[in-house]
Amino acid sequence: MINICLTDLPEWKKLENHYNSIKKVSIKQLFKEEEGRGKDYSIATKSLYFDYSKNILNMETVSLLTGLAERIGLSKEIENMFNGEKINFTENRAVLHTALRDQTNEPLVLDGIDIKKDISFTLNKMKILSEKIRNGEWKGYNGKKIKNIINIGIGGSHLGPLMVCNALAKYKKNGLNLFFVSNVDGSDLAETLKEINPDETIFIIASKTFTTLETITNATSAKKWFLSESGERDSLGKHFIALTSAMERAKDFGIPEENILGFSDWVGGRYSLASAVGFSIMVSIGYENFKDMLKGFNRMDIHFRKSPLSHNIPVLMALIGVWYNNFFGAETHAIFPYDHYLRNFPSYVQQLEMESNGKSTGRDGTKLRYQTGSVSWGETGTNGQHSFFQLLHQGTRLIPSDFIGFTGSLNEIGDHHLKLMANFFAQTEALAFGQTEKELIKTNMDKDLIPFRNFEGNKPSNSILLKKLTPMALGELIALYEHKTFVQGIIWNINSFDQWGVELGKQNAAGILKELTEKKINTDLHDSSTSSLMEYFFRVSDKDEEN
Repeated sequence: MINICLTDLPEWKKLENHYNSIKKVSIKQLFKEEEGRGKDYSIATKSLYFDYSKNILNMETVSLLTGLAERIGLSKEIENMFNGEKINFTENRAVLHTALRDQTNEPLVLDGIDIKKDISFTLNKMKILSEKIRNGEWKGYNGKKIKNIINIGIGGSHLGPLMVCNALAKYKKNGLNLFFVSNVDGSDLAETLKEINPDETIFIIASKTFTTLETITNATSAKKWFLSESGERDSLGKHFIALTSAMERAKDFGIPEENILGFSDWVGGRYSLASAVGFSIMVSIGYENFKDMLKGFNRMDIHFRKSPLSHNIPVLMALIGVWYNNFFGAETHAIFPYDHYLRNFPSYVQQLEMESNGKSTGRDGTKLRYQTGSVSWGETGTNGQHSFFQLLHQGTRLIPSDFIGFTGSLNEIGDHHLKLMANFFAQTEALAFGQTEKELIKTNMDKDLIPFRNFEGNKPSNSILLKKLTPMALGELIALYEHKTFVQGIIWNINSFDQWGVELGKQNAAGILKELTEKKINTDLHDSSTSSLMEYFFRVSDKDEEN
């Protein structure tokens, strides 16, 4: 970790000077100057193709960005993470989600314990429990097979499993219905319970501490509903599973030890897919497909750890993001997967990037003087094209974007996939090169319409191509964005693995809940706006009860 401010580094100053010389150079001009640009700015792995040629940068830019990464000591920071150094220093924790998908038999010792043994034990227990559910051996309290799986969690314990189960729906076990409940709004749980019979249902409660307000509230209400239907507390063991590091709390809830899958504090919530948190995924797609997903994760882990920075896909994606964020002033970054199964992927990346890098304090405890994490958002293609691409093409904002596509479809229906990918290629081309007034004049267009039909172009994008959306490909894609996020955190000199920013609102909510329950506002604790809002809430809700 460097102790000097990022923007004071000579490497940063060189980037500032370079930005001033290239900021008005168009992508179109860069392609004219570099005949082989399309291939020169692309990296191909065994299963993934990454093209970053449609960006406002040249080889000098790449050299200066990787030079900055080298000055900061990125390679050493990568090794520190993989080796189990406690890089999450505000919580005194290692960050070892990569160990969960390590395919070697080499031990990894943390605090005197070989954590590989615990990983193997948990994975095997997940396999045993999931196969019992999938093959019908697991029966409910009245002897019926399990048909419904309800995952109750929030944050990484919700967005990750939800995204993966939807992304790999093609591999789902027939006859099993998966539901995901996260919101403490009772409507989320109520609408889900309408769909199921309790004697055919397993609830998976995912909470590291088993104290998360939303998760435990939903779990408690689910248990109350279940017991009102079954009438037997002893039946909980046939219908509730816990994913947690707080075994005693889970047991106090009524879940037997054999139904508890543990994970350690070195697994962060938004990096927990390969841990016990992924149990609902394994139930859905099966152990072998889950293992293939881990292989995909590991394939990208190896690429990230072993490749030189200038040919390292996550590193380059991260550095390009820093380039636009900190030099061009871009405030958002868009992700467009051209695959319906990946419809939840932008939301997943949103949490990954914004919760990890939404920080304003450096690792040395000082207030940062530069912009960190960008706003991540997106939608599937082609839906986004008919929604907000207007802003990308002709709006006033610079919005760098990632386009994710596949050379083959999991559902070959007519020429659907060719039309989908025609749009994929066309959009990145149109964003980069636009359509000038001169080109429009040649079409004999009405001159009065030309200003409205003009496309300036010069809108940057990355293109990521994989073969098909298999479990292995998905693991590789997720790991790509995980490592990109980590690299940006290192560049910005922040801790990407804590999330103290979510705590204050939770603390305030606990106090306010007491006041709402007692219908008594302590105005000394609140500003006039909050007090007035609470007063209105009481006044109107009381009238609603009267009516």
